[in-house]
Amino acid sequence: MDQSAAVQAAELLAQARRDKTTIEGLPEHLKPQNLEDAYQIQDVLIPLIEQLSGGKKAGYKAGATSEAAQQNFGLDAPFRGVLVSSHLLEDGATIVVEDYNFRLLEAEFAFRMGEDLPAAAAPYDPGGVAAAVAGVMTSIEVVDLRYTGAVGAGGLQVIADNSAAGYWVAGTEIADLDAVDFEDWPVSLSFNGELAGTGNAANVLGNPYNALTWLANTLCLQGGGLKAGDIVTAGACIGPLPAPGGAVEVVADFGGLGQVRVNFSA
Repeated sequence: MDQSAAVQAAELLAQARRDKTTIEGLPEHLKPQNLEDAYQIQDVLIPLIEQLSGGKKAGYKAGATSEAAQQNFGLDAPFRGVLVSSHLLEDGATIVVEDYNFRLLEAEFAFRMGEDLPAAAAPYDPGGVAAAVAGVMTSIEVVDLRYTGAVGAGGLQVIADNSAAGYWVAGTEIADLDAVDFEDWPVSLSFNGELAGTGNAANVLGNPYNALTWLANTLCLQGGGLKAGDIVTAGACIGPLPAPGGAVEVVADFGGLGQVRVNFSA
């Protein structure tokens, strides 16, 4: 994609953020035709999001970390987006109606990196990646997009719009990584006290460390790498699930690791 086209596409998505609205999709001549185009637009969009929100890059999200999700997006691999500090919330935070387009919720494990994973040492395996992790967090991701049809816009347009990264809500952080069985850890989501669905850490490529490893190696191939302090949310153990309208309390229950909450105002 010509760089000027990527800039135009990113500016349209940024304008939708400024106007707090949605668009049907990018114009045909600006739609990404492949992954390279999609990430080219995303790379231009991130600084615009930072300027609009007063935030800065805080880490990454991995998405489409299940075969079913990849098929739904028309992709054959996961995708990545960027977490921006202005969209990171504390447990129990309230999101007002003006600050989102869609109420799509995911319960996820996230990792805080304790060491860099530079390109020079790639490729990494899950053991090497795990050794660089300082802590694991329970969390909720609020999936949000600038497209009227939400994820129906297709995988490439979703990636262009920062891979549907909305708000991310941090729960408990655990330094003892061995305390979590990432291959079999049940998780549930409830809306206003009613169970909405159940899932498991194994839904994330069999183990969230596999998603983290995929991301680490993908960034290295693109000339970057994970850095100490980065937060990486690894993908949905459950979701995305649409919350009902009106005032809603969303609770992600991670069993012995506790609960994470986020509220939507009426």
